[in-house]
Amino acid sequence: MKPGKTVAFIGLGQMGRPMSANLEKAGFTLRSYDLTGAGNCGSAAEAARGADVFLTMLPDGSAVRDAVLGAALPKGMLVLDMSSSDPVGTRALGAQLAERGIGLVDAPVSGGVKRAVDASLAIMAGGEPALIERVRPLLEKMGGKIFLTGPLGSGHAMKALNNYVSAAALAATAEALAVGARFGLDPAVMTDIINASSGRNNTTEVKVKQFMLSGSYNSGFSTALMVKDIATAVSLADAVGGGAPFAHRCVELWRQAAERLGPGADHTEYYRFAKGD
Repeated sequence: MKPGKTVAFIGLGQMGRPMSANLEKAGFTLRSYDLTGAGNCGSAAEAARGADVFLTMLPDGSAVRDAVLGAALPKGMLVLDMSSSDPVGTRALGAQLAERGIGLVDAPVSGGVKRAVDASLAIMAGGEPALIERVRPLLEKMGGKIFLTGPLGSGHAMKALNNYVSAAALAATAEALAVGARFGLDPAVMTDIINASSGRNNTTEVKVKQFMLSGSYNSGFSTALMVKDIATAVSLADAVGGGAPFAHRCVELWRQAAERLGPGADHTEYYRFAKGD
């Protein structure tokens, strides 16, 4: 695929907007649609007309399935799901699409809004190698690193497991800062020390001072979405029979936080939950 080809881009949320903008800057023609009314098309089906790739950046696998199956995609179309979907559901959708002569690649992303804007996202691509190569020119305009994770669904599995690890680290960090503050430690100083020590993690490096201690809580990723991603990781663990007791406890804590913090809470507000605010 060369720049100038047409992409149906479904989902123009906080991540989808900058990702689609980067594709347009690179010379791709976009036919876009979002349930909020954003985009230059009135439906996913309209966006798909004349497109070479049907790209989804939606909240979950259910929304992806509805968009893909509702768009009446033609044989030969390639679906590129960059959402955080359930890997088991992705494989089921892939089998259904294959019967219609439609390919599917799952390529979720990590890095947040900032890295979506500067096109430096980490992209985890699963699916047939030939299909991934067809969409590689798109992926290269949205991400800084592209990882080939294996067969269809493996990208979504990796994304869910990554977000589980991220959520666990944030919860542990928030608890440690809350305990330290009650003892009389300065959370900002604690963060500096952790970042120079073995406890360093993504939360301490790019979230604590920027979003948590500042009180801005505006990272752009919601508590509800974090709960969804951890739950996906838990479901995956249960499906493969591997057991994941810590993941089960982690999702319970995040669900409690989401309930206490209320709808629309940013995931960095877990710090408020840990402090008992």
